[in-house]
Amino acid sequence: MSKYPVDIRGDLSAPPARGWWLIKWLLAIPHYFVLFFLGIAFIFVSIIAFFSILFTAKYPKGLFKFNTGVIRWSWRVAFYSYSALATDKYPPFSLEPDKNYPADITIPYPEKLSRGLVLVKWWLLAIPHYIILGTVSGNSWGKGGSNIIVVLAIFAAIYILFTGKPYPKDIFKLVIGFNRWVYRVQAYTSLMTDEYPPFRLWDD
Repeated sequence: MSKYPVDIRGDLSAPPARGWWLIKWLLAIPHYFVLFFLGIAFIFVSIIAFFSILFTAKYPKGLFKFNTGVIRWSWRVAFYSYSALATDKYPPFSLEPDKNYPADITIPYPEKLSRGLVLVKWWLLAIPHYIILGTVSGNSWGKGGSNIIVVLAIFAAIYILFTGKPYPKDIFKLVIGFNRWVYRVQAYTSLMTDEYPPFRLWDD
């Protein structure tokens, strides 16, 4: 089984404490504020990249690095907060990779992208994924609605709170798997790869 080029890392090297998750909504506010504006920039950069790919088959490297950084930042905050609740280590305010943080995303730069696919992959080809992820997470990006990912994460946090035991491994695997799927589809529909996302939660 080949490994999908969008690599999502999340581990329990800095496991969560029993009750810290109860105030993470407050602690994460500075990140949510910054990510709001980064998200707006992400949309504009994706539009510019669309036309660049359409006419040159290239995603400008500087723009690609920026959008990869935004996705990386978003995943770190998600891992810290209610899309995983898997660490108490505060996310860095950075677009750059950080080997010392327990969550990261790597997206290899594509030297060439299909001019034809850029017209359809972000909407038509992604419809099956939108349907599945919309059911799982309430919308396409796992933020809102009847979010199974958040429910699983909070269930794990409550389990830790009342038992003092580590994050349940099976639930953690599901949480990371669902998030992996979400972020791979986001990278694909953001025109950052031509390789179609697999319909699976993990690579092994």
